[in-house]
Amino acid sequence: MADNSRARILETSLEMFALRGYSRVSVREIAEQIGLTKTAVLYHFPSKGDIVAALVDPLLTESEAVVESAATLADPAGRCWAAVEGLLDVALSHSMLLRIQMQDQALAADPAAFARMRDLALAAQELIAGPDADLTDRVRAAQVYAALSDPVTIFADQPAAQLRVAILDGIARLLGHRRPVRRPRPAPPRSTPPEPRTPGRGRPGVMTAEMVDAARRMRDAGEGTVDEIAARLGVSRATLYRHLTPRSQ
Repeated sequence: MADNSRARILETSLEMFALRGYSRVSVREIAEQIGLTKTAVLYHFPSKGDIVAALVDPLLTESEAVVESAATLADPAGRCWAAVEGLLDVALSHSMLLRIQMQDQALAADPAAFARMRDLALAAQELIAGPDADLTDRVRAAQVYAALSDPVTIFADQPAAQLRVAILDGIARLLGHRRPVRRPRPAPPRSTPPEPRTPGRGRPGVMTAEMVDAARRMRDAGEGTVDEIAARLGVSRATLYRHLTPRSQ
């Protein structure tokens, strides 16, 4: 029951902070919304700042993992785009939390969290700028890093897949180069029968008009193979082919 109460406190706090702002929500209001006493909330989190610290930890942990993984790649362009795409995906999955930061910078109120955010930003920008970066490169890297989170909060009401494509397009323009095209996985031999799919599971088989338009823009801009475009939009290759006639190659 204790773990359930902690989870309810975090979930409710996130919703209230995102809607009204961190400074405008009291611990007592959080407790009343959940149906607990203020003392019960403070038992799990001694202060409102501790609630924010617990909320931001998954965002920071996931972002740090992205940067660490990207840093292991040998190609500078590969490191840059691995950091960019990974951090963007983390931001999209924590859009409600980022809205709190946009309203009153509450996520950086805790000194430890602020230090992690600062170190993360510096490490990510170093990967984006690349080796032997000059001032212009470093400034552009800072602009790219900001562009990974700000549009996620400003356009939070837009479809995530379409927003992701638009953000990556803007970042490519800032950097002046596209993401390196990754080689698709080899197709299985023709003699291998397709694996059966469980009804109701797997990637969605329907694309919205916005997704189709986004796929066409990526195709026409040469932003990857059919497999890569399908992966970005979260659909199968077959679904993409049904909605989009690929160019002859």
